[in-house]
Amino acid sequence: MGAVFMTDRGKVRQHNEDSGGVFYNGYGSRLAVVADGMGGHRAGDVASTMAIKQLQEYWERSGQIGTPDEAQKWMMEQVSKINERLYEHSNHNEECKGMGTTLVAVICTDTFCTIGHIGDSRCYILNENGFSQLTEDHSLVNELVRSGQISKEDAEHHPRKNILLRALGTAEQVAVDVKSIEIEQGDLLLLCSDGLSNKVSDEKLKEILLADSALNEKGERLIHLANELGGEDNITLIIVDFANESG
Repeated sequence: MGAVFMTDRGKVRQHNEDSGGVFYNGYGSRLAVVADGMGGHRAGDVASTMAIKQLQEYWERSGQIGTPDEAQKWMMEQVSKINERLYEHSNHNEECKGMGTTLVAVICTDTFCTIGHIGDSRCYILNENGFSQLTEDHSLVNELVRSGQISKEDAEHHPRKNILLRALGTAEQVAVDVKSIEIEQGDLLLLCSDGLSNKVSDEKLKEILLADSALNEKGERLIHLANELGGEDNITLIIVDFANESG
């Protein structure tokens, strides 16, 4: 299993409010996480960094996770704890009022993955069945698409595209969507913030991931393309390759 994490400020934003990383727990499993922070006065980067650091700490202290049920239980419990910490921090620090972050986190083992997510950062899979999105955005625009009020094409350019219905740290409690999938050797996962998914089409994401190149080259190409297409937002991604050799 190989993995690469990359983040870029983009071409417009003054600060990078995204955070992320790939972490190890000593039992052969990895935790891949991307968080896209929001909030005034740079509170967004406080929220995303706090969320990532807490998850890393919990993961590195965790015991062996051998089944999807154990992974899902761990994910829900830790994300709930982190939500409480972020919410408490925003309530006790005036400059962080209203801060929050998206979160997409994946526990990766050789046989299964468990995905937890809140907000509109995404997880995709590329496998023998093709390229598909594993997460469902918790956004106003996606809800309009789901209810048939607007088309997917309309959603691409909707003026309220950035409005989230769910975020980590903005309320006392939050629901995290959690699911597990089987993994085969050769599968690829892509985790990313909307700075990538809003700019680069699924077709192009698939094309670059399929290229015969190293993981870091694929990541660099994706970030370069998002910047070429405007780079209005921070761009963060993780690619996990379930091959025998590292990427």
